[in-house]
Amino acid sequence: MSLIFKLKSIQASIANLAITHSRSPDDIRLVAVTKTHPMEKIRKVFEAGQVDFGENKVQEMEQKIQELPYARWHQIGSLQRNKVKYIAEHVYLIHSLDSLKLMGEIEKQGAKHNRVIDCLIQINISGEEQKGGLEPAGAQELIKEIRNCTNVRITGLMGMAALTPDREIISQQFRWLNQLYGDFAYETSPDNTQVRMDWLSMGMTSDYDLAIEAGSNMVRIGSAIFGERGAPDTGEDEDWETGDEENATATATEEAEPEDEAENEDSEDAEDDFNEEE
Repeated sequence: MSLIFKLKSIQASIANLAITHSRSPDDIRLVAVTKTHPMEKIRKVFEAGQVDFGENKVQEMEQKIQELPYARWHQIGSLQRNKVKYIAEHVYLIHSLDSLKLMGEIEKQGAKHNRVIDCLIQINISGEEQKGGLEPAGAQELIKEIRNCTNVRITGLMGMAALTPDREIISQQFRWLNQLYGDFAYETSPDNTQVRMDWLSMGMTSDYDLAIEAGSNMVRIGSAIFGERGAPDTGEDEDWETGDEENATATATEEAEPEDEAENEDSEDAEDDFNEEE
């Protein structure tokens, strides 16, 4: 199956899920996770209209920004304070704000580049220590302290569900985060320019359907688009061009099933990345 067919399949699946849950497809943003994938693949997806890309590793993001500066690059992995300076000039959105010290460093680097850096607060919804993230009280402290910053803006929340075959547990965790997101949005004054609950980033290849059902408006999908790490792009795009959208959507749905070991790779890789010590 070609790379572009897989991209269009995921886009169609997201649109259908949105409609199923009485939402607009335009309200859900797809972030294509490019970890370890070559620029040849990424450029092809970009040329097909995909604009948002996510990277776990700072060094890899640096290199890819240089080669594709017009894309919107998201830092989705654990971010160490001493690495912020390498991405501060160009990063579109940091998904893993999880401490006052990290917020202070982002503020410092944002000031150096005369820009405001948008961030999502990472919430630990799974209870798994290796995934990192804050409890609600910690998130509230960040929101309170951001009044002392001028170069950081909080624009939502991010969470990663537990790595489990029990999809009801995953759904519960996503629903809990959506409730917290709603609470923070309700408590945030519309006059507060430093805090806006615009984005709820949750859902990966194996669980994005549950995330959208629970209210996510930003999903991070890698292997369902790019294939397994190191896999070549094979085949032409005729299947999609012939208008076989129904089959494409069915393919995307099948690939999202949790028992597909290859698709669960995103979750496992993400856990490894979030296990880094600062």
